[in-house]
Formats: sequence, C-alpha cells, structure tokens
Amino acid sequence: MIMNYNENQKRCFCRGRIILSVLVFLGILSWGSGSLQAAEPLSLSALISRMQVAYERTRDLKASFIQEVSLKSMGRAEREEGILYLKNPKRMLWDYHKPQMKKLVVNPQKAWLYVPEDHVVYVQNADQIFKSKMAVRFLSGMGKLQEDFSIRFAASGAVDKEGNYQLTLVPKRPGLGTDQLNLTVDKKSYQIIEGSFTDTYGNETRIQFRNIRVNNRLSDSLFNFRVPTGVEVFNMP
Repeated sequence: MIMNYNENQKRCFCRGRIILSVLVFLGILSWGSGSLQAAEPLSLSALISRMQVAYERTRDLKASFIQEVSLKSMGRAEREEGILYLKNPKRMLWDYHKPQMKKLVVNPQKAWLYVPEDHVVYVQNADQIFKSKMAVRFLSGMGKLQEDFSIRFAASGAVDKEGNYQLTLVPKRPGLGTDQLNLTVDKKSYQIIEGSFTDTYGNETRIQFRNIRVNNRLSDSLFNFRVPTGVEVFNMP
C-alpha cells in the first residue's frame, strides 16, 4: 500500500505516542520481582521500600501483556496482545501478536518500531527516548520516582477485592505527560500487574501483565533489529 506524506506523518505521530506510553510501562514493570512477602497489608512506605528492593534484584523479565489504548483524536480504541521482554539497562522488546504482528525493539543506542503489514520501520535514536524525565525516573525505581510524584493508596482503597495493592501517582509539577498514574501491585510478589494513565492528548492507556518471569538470562542480541529487505524506513526526530 502506498501512503502519501500526510498519511505517513499521521501514522508516525500516532505510533510515536504509543512508543512513549509503553516506555513508561517499561519502568513500571521492571520494579516488580522478588519473593518478599508480608503476612499483613503493608504501610505505604513499607510497600514502596519492598518494590524498590524488588526492582534492584531484577536483571531481566519476560511477561505476556494486554494493551488497550483509547485514541481520543481518532475516536477509536485499540486492543493489542503480545510478549514483553526487558533487560537492564535500557533494553526491551514488545513483540505484538494480536490483532497484527509488530515489534518495538529498544536498546541503549536505537529504537525500532516494525510494522510488517505496512512494510515500514520507524527508527529513533535511543537518547531521544531516554532523555524523557518521566522515563528516566521510572527506570530508576520507586526511590527516584518519589522526587517527581506524590504516591498514595488509591481513593477506592489500599487494596482491591483480591488483596492486591492499589496506588495512585500524581505529578508534583506539570510537564510529565500525565495528571495521574494508577497501578495495581501483586500482594505477594510486588509485581506491577496492571497500570493505567491518560496522557496530555486525552488518550487513555491500560496495560495488564500476566505470566511474569524474572532473571531469565536473556541475551543482548534479542534487543537488536535488522531491517528486512524491501521495508521502508522512517526516521523519527
């Protein structure tokens, strides 16, 4: 399919926003690992401390995900499923399987968004991604995150009906791309099993994580990408 310049720009802009969204969740999910357990519900400070310890123990991670995005400007919702691979530092692969195949690959040098159906790859320098203040805070774990966000239990209660912790993160100052982040934390493993937020454009993103496995000895080669023959490349600023 041949697309004109405006159509390309529109697609690129839309997918660029999704890239930023999932980068936030890269940091969120990488907090969660470890086997620390508490017999009774924790205080907020104790929960944050245990999440930070779990983050520091995580070398890599694999999980299945369901990502739901409501695009306000386009008046539609998108649901996608796949497998997420993470490795510290700054490596991730979002391998989408449904409803169509695509890959988002990031390493310390480059980021690639490959859409086989459209025969295109969107490429961006990693330093443009990681200069995001929010992304850097998330990648540093809960300790650094408290410098930019007020963290509290959700208004609906500290735990949900299954006993998992519910957190609300509110920016202390404007410019971080969202007014509020909502997280659900597993009551035993302290893994983030769900997160949601609304960006400055009014787009709502919700991601659920399942079958989380940590410290799998993932190879660095998993986070490299070779552009297939015949695929058009768009360089993002």
